Amino acid sequence: MGYAHTMKSGRHIARLTAVLGLVGAIVIIPTASQLVTHVEAVTGLGAGGEFHPLTPTRIFDSRPALAINDVAPPGAKPLAAPDPATFDIAMLGLAGVPAASADVLAVVVNITVTDAGAGGYLEAYGKGARPAIRTSIINFGPGDTVPNASIVRPGADGALTIGLFGQSGTANVIVDVFGWFSTSTYVPAPGITDPGARLIPTTPSRVLDTRAGDFNVNRTPAVPLGAQETMVLPIRGVDGINPPVTDVVPNLPSVTGVLLNVVGITGSNRTHLSLFPNDLGGQAPATSNLNLPPNAIKANLVFVPVGSDGSVRIFNNQGSTDVVADVVGYMDSGVDPVLHPRQGRVVPLSSPYRTFDTRDAQFGGVALGPGQAEDWSFASFASSVAIGPDSVGNQLAVIGNLTSASLTRQYASAFVRSFLTAYPTNAVRPLSSNLNSVEGPTPIPNMAILKYAPADATVRMYNLAGYEHYLFDASAVVLAD
Repeated sequence: MGYAHTMKSGRHIARLTAVLGLVGAIVIIPTASQLVTHVEAVTGLGAGGEFHPLTPTRIFDSRPALAINDVAPPGAKPLAAPDPATFDIAMLGLAGVPAASADVLAVVVNITVTDAGAGGYLEAYGKGARPAIRTSIINFGPGDTVPNASIVRPGADGALTIGLFGQSGTANVIVDVFGWFSTSTYVPAPGITDPGARLIPTTPSRVLDTRAGDFNVNRTPAVPLGAQETMVLPIRGVDGINPPVTDVVPNLPSVTGVLLNVVGITGSNRTHLSLFPNDLGGQAPATSNLNLPPNAIKANLVFVPVGSDGSVRIFNNQGSTDVVADVVGYMDSGVDPVLHPRQGRVVPLSSPYRTFDTRDAQFGGVALGPGQAEDWSFASFASSVAIGPDSVGNQLAVIGNLTSASLTRQYASAFVRSFLTAYPTNAVRPLSSNLNSVEGPTPIPNMAILKYAPADATVRMYNLAGYEHYLFDASAVVLAD
């Protein structure tokens, strides 16, 4: 899974927890310098970082029977240690992503590992921009099928390098594209007036729960999704619950996409979920957002375009599956560029960066206990993010990969499941989760958008049950005015 970054000498870290509502000390993230290469025009941060949603499309599949744009060695890719085995895939010019590298700041993908012959992890970064310290996007066990969303920067030749770590064996890899972020030099083709959308992070808010009882929302009657069923989830103007939020996503035609943390809950069935806009004619795409084994509770962050009817569709492949969805952000193409020249622009890091790992001594080396919360200050990290010699300035949020590194029992005789919830420290803890975890040998990852408390760039992390170690690998920041 990689290792934590070394903290600069002289940095004091205090790591205490908040138990049953008590306030704990703030944990300060170490400073890192020059995290971002020069990705914008010399005119500065007044443009670039706008999101352009795409019809979900598969651009890479190494499975021989379903191969798409496969590369050598053909078929399942080898795992290797101590350094991962790597291969490069193309992203530019595919599925609606522009072919010119000067136009593309980053691409939003969903990467899936399947048919793994052994346990290991997957890393991904722009070709030629290998992180100095190993990070991971996906952790998998033998035979697992594990997806995760990521924001990745094209590297040399517009390519993405994928590395697979494992002691032996092979694994298949699938890559689906859901959108891209443009540079400040991007000029739409003649006849295209959409300048792209800004990413507006929200405090997590639940907008769907198909389970019966007090949890149910936006599903009448309260029943799981059936096999081959597609349900409609309104997005524009949708309200959140617990705490109640009116119009957590504005009811505006300028809302072109939404970020949903989607949780699937299966019984004896194996299935996958696909999210897509109505503009596909009601037909689910060949892509998947969440792959679910039997008797599972799993989450994945989804970037999905909002259809012309203001909704998204959720398709369940087989069996009976409950679905929970939390809004963590939305894409708005109507942000006034004069009043808000920077707000919601996304700046990707040159390569993923490990901000913290609770297993590491510099962060206390103490797992977060049952019903406990702790605060993380990203102020030092945020101040270090720069484009060339220039700091990017104020930020709304950080985007990256949140991983449950381990979960152990509170009581020796009782199997434990848990979840982690991240939210701004100035907000009430929402009825939502970023990551669902279970005890076992394989770490569990999920992409997360951590919205900062505006006064001090702090984030609170809550753990439901058991003793949980976790880490966060940053991949991008969201700018504030």
